[in-house]
Amino acid sequence: MKHLDVDSENDALNVLVAAVRNDERKDRARAVADRLTAIACCIRRQELNGVESAELIRREAERYRDESQELH
Repeated sequence: MKHLDVDSENDALNVLVAAVRNDERKDRARAVADRLTAIACCIRRQELNGVESAELIRREAERYRDESQELH
């Protein structure tokens, strides 16, 4: 019986962890979408050309890379 209780607790914990991970993914995707929208607005507002737009996107990618390295 004790083994069944542990299995049930593990299953419940796995469901909880999966839900938290999904919420985190949704939040992160929303944040990225918002940031991309802001970049697109900046490009249009400042009437950036292709080279300037590419540089802006490259800097943003670098920001994401740096953030990722900080988390590890």
